[in-house]
Amino acid sequence: SSIIEMTNGKESLTLSKRQLKKLAKKEKWLATKEERKQREKEKLKQKRIAKREAGEDLGPSRKFLKLSTMATSLCTQRIALDMDFEEFMNERDQCKAVKQLHRCYSCNRRASNPVQLYVMSLKGSCLKIMEKNNGYQKWDVHFCSDSYLDIFSKNDIVYLSSESENVVKELDESKVYIIGGLVDHNNHKGLCHRLAVEKGVAHARLPIDEFMQMKTRKVLTIDHVFQILLAVTEGKTWKEAFLTIIPARKGA
Repeated sequence: SSIIEMTNGKESLTLSKRQLKKLAKKEKWLATKEERKQREKEKLKQKRIAKREAGEDLGPSRKFLKLSTMATSLCTQRIALDMDFEEFMNERDQCKAVKQLHRCYSCNRRASNPVQLYVMSLKGSCLKIMEKNNGYQKWDVHFCSDSYLDIFSKNDIVYLSSESENVVKELDESKVYIIGGLVDHNNHKGLCHRLAVEKGVAHARLPIDEFMQMKTRKVLTIDHVFQILLAVTEGKTWKEAFLTIIPARKGA
């Protein structure tokens, strides 16, 4: 622990060896941040060159990405990430939740017909973490600090929860599917379901049991749930989407 000493009548903080070591590690990480960024950029460039030479698909071009927006998309399906869970997560898990939000955006941006993606209740700690990403405000996403209940009609809402007894058999474009922005670790089992019931909104689970035998509890990451929904809007069957996206360690 830290030691507070008195010097000339004033308090001064003396850090422990462990705290000094932690501080030095953080300073070193910050000092090499730009260098690591450049290294990663060069690594990606070399990967693209290797793929091009091997005749592999390089994925969507910059021109395609600029043209492929929610406004021009033929898909009107709404999917919202509910980020109102920061009180249930420590800082590390909040960072993980924001990282998973990034992946959702990245997948949607690369889709031929992106879904209408909303990020609700983005405020507090999660907003501060997001603000570390310069330019996120320009992302093709509907960001909102308000609750999903303040934006969408209650009749349109379907809150996704693995504990729900209701099953999503097919996606309904008149509905908005809410994904809880919670990094769980089994600490808050049934929380999304309980909150949906308390707020009086419809809830349902993905039809995983109908197509797969899961080895572990049926809780997927935020981005995995999003990717499954996105894949289904693109024409994949539920089974195809599950087999493509659910990690092998969780699947049958």
